[in-house]
Amino acid sequence: MSEPKHQIRALHTATTVTVYQAYAPEIGLPAALDGRFSATWQRDRMTWIKPSFLWMMYRCGWAAKEGQETVLAIEITREGFEWALENACLAHYDRGLHPDRATWKRRLKRAPARVQWDPERDLHLQPLAHRSLQLGLAGEAAERYAETWIVSINDVTALAHSIHAHVRDGALEAAQQLLPAERPYPASDKLLAHLRG
Repeated sequence: MSEPKHQIRALHTATTVTVYQAYAPEIGLPAALDGRFSATWQRDRMTWIKPSFLWMMYRCGWAAKEGQETVLAIEITREGFEWALENACLAHYDRGLHPDRATWKRRLKRAPARVQWDPERDLHLQPLAHRSLQLGLAGEAAERYAETWIVSINDVTALAHSIHAHVRDGALEAAQQLLPAERPYPASDKLLAHLRG
């Protein structure tokens, strides 16, 4: 059975959801140590969180890209995650969702969060037919993320390197077994209706 095109898949519990970000070691390592971002973390810029581990690997090149050498698994409250989705705007104009381009632009400018659906990735980081959620947080959303939503931060760079080593060796089953157990996130149709472009 094929995956729904727009579905959030994530590692989650009854109260939390895990998202991924990659940073330079000077930001990522203290964050993992302290369980929160330090004052050097720029909350005035948009920050993108990704529930898909493999999409994060695609983005950071298995933690090899400059400035993205430290991969963090950040557990946040489901309440915060869903607040961001409720208050998000789709990052691109969609004729079926928005009355016109000007209305979409106004919504996008006001929204504290934005959503992109990019092709999910396989172990070789090749695109799949279904999409993966990217959630951009700015302003109030970035502030809430840094101050109240984060439950824990773990450095998963070593895991990224281990999985990548298995992929390079052609041991895909071993790589697959190490992946975080992402499953469909129980988001209601109402929660995502304004974001399925």
